[in-house]
Amino acid sequence: RLPALAAAIAQGASQRERDRVLPFEAFALFRASGLGALRVPPERGGPGGSVEDLIEVVATLAAADSNVAHALRIHYNAIELWTTAPPDANSELQLARVREGALFGGAFTELGTPKSGTVTTALERDGDRLVLNGRKYYATGTAFSDYASIAVRDLEGRDVAIVVPTQREGLHVKDDWDGMGQRLTASGSLEFEGLEVHADELVYGSPKTLQRRHASSLRKLYLVAVAAGIVRNIFSDALDYVRHHARPAAHSPADSAAQDHFTQWVVGDLATATHAVDALVADNARRLDRSAQALRHDAATDQESERTRQLVLEGALATAKTQLAVSRIALQAAERLFEAGGASATSRRHNFDRHWRNLRTIFNHNPLQQKARVIGDHHLNGTTTHLEEGKVF
Repeated sequence: RLPALAAAIAQGASQRERDRVLPFEAFALFRASGLGALRVPPERGGPGGSVEDLIEVVATLAAADSNVAHALRIHYNAIELWTTAPPDANSELQLARVREGALFGGAFTELGTPKSGTVTTALERDGDRLVLNGRKYYATGTAFSDYASIAVRDLEGRDVAIVVPTQREGLHVKDDWDGMGQRLTASGSLEFEGLEVHADELVYGSPKTLQRRHASSLRKLYLVAVAAGIVRNIFSDALDYVRHHARPAAHSPADSAAQDHFTQWVVGDLATATHAVDALVADNARRLDRSAQALRHDAATDQESERTRQLVLEGALATAKTQLAVSRIALQAAERLFEAGGASATSRRHNFDRHWRNLRTIFNHNPLQQKARVIGDHHLNGTTTHLEEGKVF
């Protein structure tokens, strides 16, 4: 069902981006597809899709509309956390909702704090009720979701996540994301005005567990998979433009753009770029499959093995390298696309600039220069500090 779903979502995607029309219809199609439960294992009532399966779904959807693929990132991250840790009442409840078709969004970050990742939004006591007031940002995909997972502080100042329905009174989703790219991911604000939170909606967890480190690597690879889909779209846009719109330059001996040797060279470069990116991402996904399987085995046997720790570390290192390599290939491809035509290729009608804007926005999510330094430090000195943090890095 994936090819048909992607084809339907691709219809009008460029126009939506130009006109800033959020893709609610696309999410209705995705919800009906059942793919939201892809990573739920068979023993917990799901189809048991692998990480490699997930990454291919993400890239395929991103080739159709990168906003739709990106906006599902929090949903799949939540499932990874619930399925690689020992089962508990909360994870069973949330996975049952996923199997029924629910989608999850949420927000963890706040603007205006000294460093990203600092949480100041806190629960308050209002009589016999717990309520939340304040604001979060980067609430990617929450506008299209049924539930939101939100990082807050409890009454004692401890870190806690709350999982609440997005339609509950007091929760307001704002379409105020003003980034130059990925404009339709609903990555703006959540505002809370006396949002009531029930005691059984509070979820405590340790941020230093192996499964959180693994999920952190998958969150990063997820964005690279979105980029892989965009590079596929760059290649398909180049083919369509050359075949149906481009003309050979005045001094070209070719009768058509498709016969021009320099245009063929550009298209050949783009074909190579998408092949290389897909290969890197698929290899990385297989590595994370190994760590996910090891984590599930440890959860079932209630132990943490040295082999699992090593696999999680290798997954983090591979993902860091993949991010760096793909960022360079993808951004170059987005620039190279314009060499497939003359000034007409810059027409707003084609909207080709969206590819570079979207890629640049995606690769600004992580500090790539620091990532390169950490990779070098590891290979030179064996340092693993930042690779073992499980943070946004």
